[in-house]
Amino acid sequence: MAGETTDQRKKLDAAETGALAHLYRGEVYRSTIWRTRLDTTTNWAVVTLGIALSIAFSAPEASPLPLILVGVLIFFFLMLEARRYRYFNVWRARCRWMEVHFFAPMLHDGDLHMEDGWQKVLAEDYWKPRYHVSMAVAIGRRVRRSYFWILLIQSGAYIGKLLVHPEPLTKASQLIDRAAIGPVGGQYVLGLGALYCVTWGTIALLSWNDDKNRAKTRSASSGMG
Repeated sequence: MAGETTDQRKKLDAAETGALAHLYRGEVYRSTIWRTRLDTTTNWAVVTLGIALSIAFSAPEASPLPLILVGVLIFFFLMLEARRYRYFNVWRARCRWMEVHFFAPMLHDGDLHMEDGWQKVLAEDYWKPRYHVSMAVAIGRRVRRSYFWILLIQSGAYIGKLLVHPEPLTKASQLIDRAAIGPVGGQYVLGLGALYCVTWGTIALLSWNDDKNRAKTRSASSGMG
């Protein structure tokens, strides 16, 4: 094993070690910038939902339609944020890779050692850049981390609007009548709303399951992300 470690890992001189430290600083900076961009799209989703809530609850006679239409904007922001997350995950993974395989062994005073082949994995990621997660996984992670609460508030506010405005609900059939949008029956609107929620929930669960499987099968030299 010792011979394999010597063959697979290049010995870095002082200049190369310093260059790697500067490279790490650059990757931290890039990951910080892209993390900020994730917060920006989340803020846009929160603000637009807030505007829709203000309009829908401004008066008992106000239409609940803005709470449905804002879902289109939330979908757009979520897609944009998932795309940004895939970029962010590249920089984050590289930083974490250097922390685990270079800085941690350097700081540890025990028998912790640099993993075999870690330099090759990092070099290939620079030579042939790629996303480390799929778009579906990125969407699921953003739903789980942020958009779950946004979607929950949107759905809860819509149902609450139908229940209390223009006056408190007295029978179940009124819910369907109030949900109707022009020629589209209320049962279809509610059905699409349920499908909307189930779809995001399913994506989040699939992403969560994928992350669990990824954590179980990941080995030290299998890759980043």
